[in-house]
Amino acid sequence: MAVFTEVSEAEASALLRELKLGELRELRGIQSGIENTNYFVTAEDMFGAREYVLTLFERLTFEQLPFYLHLMKHLAQHGIPVPDPQADRGGDILLTVCGKPAALVNKLEGRHELAPGPDHCAQVGAMLARMHLAGRDYNRHQPNLRGLAWWNETVPVVLPFLDAAQAALIRGELAYQNHVAASAAYAALPRGPVHADLFRDNVMFDEGRLTGFFDFYFAGVDSWLFDVAVCLNDWAIDLPTGRHDASRAAAFVEAYAQVRPLSAAERQLLPAMLRAGALRFWISRLWDFHLPREASLLQPHDPGHFERVLRERIAHPVTAASL
Repeated sequence: MAVFTEVSEAEASALLRELKLGELRELRGIQSGIENTNYFVTAEDMFGAREYVLTLFERLTFEQLPFYLHLMKHLAQHGIPVPDPQADRGGDILLTVCGKPAALVNKLEGRHELAPGPDHCAQVGAMLARMHLAGRDYNRHQPNLRGLAWWNETVPVVLPFLDAAQAALIRGELAYQNHVAASAAYAALPRGPVHADLFRDNVMFDEGRLTGFFDFYFAGVDSWLFDVAVCLNDWAIDLPTGRHDASRAAAFVEAYAQVRPLSAAERQLLPAMLRAGALRFWISRLWDFHLPREASLLQPHDPGHFERVLRERIAHPVTAASL
């Protein structure tokens, strides 16, 4: 969500006219994130001002993007509070801006809850389970592009930037995750569309009430347990230390399981998937930190955070029975 591609007010105005959304009143670049170019767009028509988010996709292709955009449409139509892509005169939701694939979606109300308590975690857990169930009949398929295959490709690229202890950790964990992925328990995990990046800054709350999930551009078909693990590694973690927060984790999993109970295979592999979620984001943050792209508002995340989380997940495994 840094600004890699500059969009002029004239270009934004032309887009709003094409989408019949009114006149441009404000265009502001969004500083957070590191994958795509994002702007807040305020449009005004006879009914008043409305806010949208314009995304230009810097890595995803025209061929890959229909999966994400139509997934959001599908979830919105099933009552899940997610951004709804706006269609042009021809009914297309995949747009072109500045020669890049793009989308314009409604801006969700509220703000991030960056210091969540158990109630916030419970709301996220319950909504994530509803989202998983709502995606069961989604008819498009795309793998998680930041899954195991990408880890295997990317670890050799980031290894030169690591010290001996870090290199041993990342090699050992990658070998372990390949072993897990070849197991019968892993094959038995329920699967479907997952968000795969549902951190605190991708959820909105308004006066303590969850108002929506957004930023689906890491979504793909993967195990639902991996999605749960990614969430627990952010929502139920002490950020300075990477340590597990038992009360928040229990609230999350309990609320999730009330909507969709965990299977035996999921309960068995929760510790492994918590490690997998930590490894995934350690690898991607190493890649973004050491091999950055130019952007006018680029703020790469500290890769050391998920190294700490991974070490904690290995040293202190969290089982389903403990939640």
